[in-house]
Amino acid sequence: MSVEYVSTRDKSDKVTASQAILKGLAPDGGLYVPTEIPKLDKTFEELAEMDYKQVAYEVMKLMLSDFTEEELKHCITSAYDSKFDTEEIAPMTYADGAYYLELFHGKTIAFKDMALSILPHLMTTAAKKNNIKNEIVILTATSGDTGKAALAGFADVPGTKIIVFFPKDGVSDIQKRQMVTQTGDNTFVVGINGNFDQAQTGVKQMFGDQKLNSELADHGFQFSSANSINIGRLVPQIVYYVYAYTRLLKEGRINSGDKINVTVPTGNFGNILACYYGKQMGLPVDKLICASNENKVLYDFFGTGTYDKNREFHLTSSPSMDILISSNLERLIYRIAGEDDKKDAEFMKELREGGKYTITPEMRKGLADFYGNFADQTETSAEIKRVYDDTGYVIDPHTAVASAVYQKYLKDTGDDKPVVIASTASPYKFTRTVMEAIGQDDKSKTDLELTDDLSRVSGTKIPPAIEEIKSAPVRHKTTCEVAEMPQTVKGFLGI
Repeated sequence: MSVEYVSTRDKSDKVTASQAILKGLAPDGGLYVPTEIPKLDKTFEELAEMDYKQVAYEVMKLMLSDFTEEELKHCITSAYDSKFDTEEIAPMTYADGAYYLELFHGKTIAFKDMALSILPHLMTTAAKKNNIKNEIVILTATSGDTGKAALAGFADVPGTKIIVFFPKDGVSDIQKRQMVTQTGDNTFVVGINGNFDQAQTGVKQMFGDQKLNSELADHGFQFSSANSINIGRLVPQIVYYVYAYTRLLKEGRINSGDKINVTVPTGNFGNILACYYGKQMGLPVDKLICASNENKVLYDFFGTGTYDKNREFHLTSSPSMDILISSNLERLIYRIAGEDDKKDAEFMKELREGGKYTITPEMRKGLADFYGNFADQTETSAEIKRVYDDTGYVIDPHTAVASAVYQKYLKDTGDDKPVVIASTASPYKFTRTVMEAIGQDDKSKTDLELTDDLSRVSGTKIPPAIEEIKSAPVRHKTTCEVAEMPQTVKGFLGI
């Protein structure tokens, strides 16, 4: 079966997977979605005998059907190698009645590595397939983790440049240091005087700016995206949910076909959407538990059917979720609207012009797979402490939001099916928050110095990603206003 991709806002223009990866965002501002979601063609018993790379191939070959077997296996082998600190790539830890799927064993100790390790290989392969001669400029906004993972993935990749915008006062100290110390002659990092939503909107506007795109083309450049709006980011994320299920099967924790629940800390909606796509492919997931922090726009949406970004923006201890415009939700809206591109485009116009939209009662029935809830700052800290006190296992604040919301789900429903909690970042990225929560914060130490204390209390080794930045020089010092983003890009490119 050949899977093609269309824009959520105009499904008349069909492209291949490789073309969708190269474009990133559709010309009309929509997101690329598959024309159909194929079913897994291997049994779970067969998948249980495979390693991560083999499972990745079996999932991705179905969604990226214009890549040859040789091309796809080359991309997978190049991505999931010794840059991960465990052969399993995505191991699971059982603690406190839940299976924590550790997605932070890559180069930058966050779940974004799972997809951003392979995206540069998919993109450069796609460029060759489509005879692209221009240099690809990866343009990305980050709320903390995507930026560093994308920078690490694309650093010194021939034929590419990468420009990352981040809210300069809206990420953790360690997240910021990871980005501003990034090496690579083709990497550029900019702190904006604004929040993530403003950075993301600025990036989307540049993608849609025809004059700017023509100017780039005249100088031999073209934009693409490493955000989860790129389907090349989303497809690799489906893999680890399939892998997690098959590990539970292999270990005898479940029988083939048994349903599980999955809890995901959610900001831009890409990670949980990947699990939803996995469910459409035949993965026996019952509830998709969508966990928000105090920026609970998704919780309110699932409860009311109204998406409303007109509210106070909160800076929290889980910055990757400090988002009021969850871009990937558009892919779900398109699907529950019966793949009605005109209806989707109308909702997105309402969001752009008035900051909100309300889906129909019929569409709300399509949300039955989801349960939404949120955890505030106090609850997040309390959950880090509770899990540590009860089990000795240390989780980061994003994972703690998911864990706290799962506890609420249990209380609300009594549904105690096996649950996989997506553990999206290493606690070493958020040492101050974690050490404060468990009552062992030394105020005289910097966040980086606290990593030694965290290593002691958790009984884990400090990841190489942290050791590397302790003495690394700051290479990126550029800041700009939101309105200056296009000029900053042109300056980097020498236009």
